[in-house]
Amino acid sequence: MTKGASIAAELLHFYPPTHTLLERIPADKLAWKPHEKSMTLGRLGRHVAELPHWIIKSFEMPKFDFIAAGYAPRSPENHAEIMATLEEMWIKAAELLRKASDSDLDVTWSMSRGEHVISTLSRAENARHHIKHMIHHRGQLSVYLRLLDVPIPELFGPTADTRR
Repeated sequence: MTKGASIAAELLHFYPPTHTLLERIPADKLAWKPHEKSMTLGRLGRHVAELPHWIIKSFEMPKFDFIAAGYAPRSPENHAEIMATLEEMWIKAAELLRKASDSDLDVTWSMSRGEHVISTLSRAENARHHIKHMIHHRGQLSVYLRLLDVPIPELFGPTADTRR
């Protein structure tokens, strides 16, 4: 198995439980947030769904500058947008990874906010970084859902809602 195929398999391993978690976001609670400094539930759900787009960006451009791009995080218009984003981003990122040669994955990619460099990683390291980033936010999302009394699906194993 190539390095790219291995990373794609890692990403896609997390797809089914992430899909289930995102499906459980109540469509009527997208604007809800547990604290004033927190993201809204909808924004957090979309963020989890869209994180593989940074893998895609690493194949499309040599670097990404949030300021130069005028990037601003977006909240979804509705629950369907979260699910569509998940489908689009994850499949495209996995396909790029599967097709990539080892030398393609060794290419360096940078993310910055103006002069402040956030990260400079190979495409392979960037992909794994964003998979870990997604896992972190899945945990955050599960806390949001717990606070709304939504049953938490199994992400790595049984939860209080799935234990028998």
